[in-house]
Amino acid sequence: MMEEEDIDLLLNDLFDLYGYDFTRYSRASLKRRIVRLCSLDKFPSFAELRYRVRNDPSYLKRFVEEVTVNVTEMFRDPAFYKSLREEVLPVLGTKPFIRIWHAGCSTGEEVYSMAILLKEANLLRRSLLYATDLNPSVLEKVRKGIFPLALMKQYSESYISSGGTADFSSYYTAQYGQAKFDSELSEKIIISTHNLVSDSSFNEFDLILCRNVLIYFDKELQDRVLKLFDASLGTLGYLALGTKETLKFSAVQHKFKQLNREKIWKKII
Repeated sequence: MMEEEDIDLLLNDLFDLYGYDFTRYSRASLKRRIVRLCSLDKFPSFAELRYRVRNDPSYLKRFVEEVTVNVTEMFRDPAFYKSLREEVLPVLGTKPFIRIWHAGCSTGEEVYSMAILLKEANLLRRSLLYATDLNPSVLEKVRKGIFPLALMKQYSESYISSGGTADFSSYYTAQYGQAKFDSELSEKIIISTHNLVSDSSFNEFDLILCRNVLIYFDKELQDRVLKLFDASLGTLGYLALGTKETLKFSAVQHKFKQLNREKIWKKII
């Protein structure tokens, strides 16, 4: 049985030795993931897991991958992408240059979805997409732009539901069960590690997307991250969150107006 004190010890190790701060993550979710990892990797005791994390940098990488959530897909929630296509991009298109930040981008499916939207709006050539995540190994997947070919049928259906009219398969090349997306999309993506818990703002953006990340943080950390997004958005910039996330009751709520039911807010102050 894993005790709360055990988790405290492990979180202190991660912060003291490696600078990863998980102390404000939702404790129930974190505990569930650590217990699952112990079971998957057949550790006979918590002490052995802790020893391995402290002394094996390659295992640390696996640990971070397992406890940070990497569930994503292309054009997830098509109505959300339809809103971006119809309500947000026409406004961003009036700017000479567009900067978009995908915070907690995971393996990058949503970043490539956005690049496709921009291309179809004739905005990609004057846009930059910043893809950041705490976890360096998922960023390697963003860099490659290669996703399982078996998922393309589902992604194509979501793309069409989002208002896409092109042949979705024109955006990738199929090879050996994989779909490699065009370099025209990836060359507009800037990839970097960024820790939402401890790192500061690094640019002024027109649109920030952070979908289904805040649900894993406690209220205090959510507020800290939302203040970071507020500081990173230009006036009249947009912030997009996940379906179960909101700015209501947050420290920055008064600075934003909700655009629609699709969890997109516009900065008004």
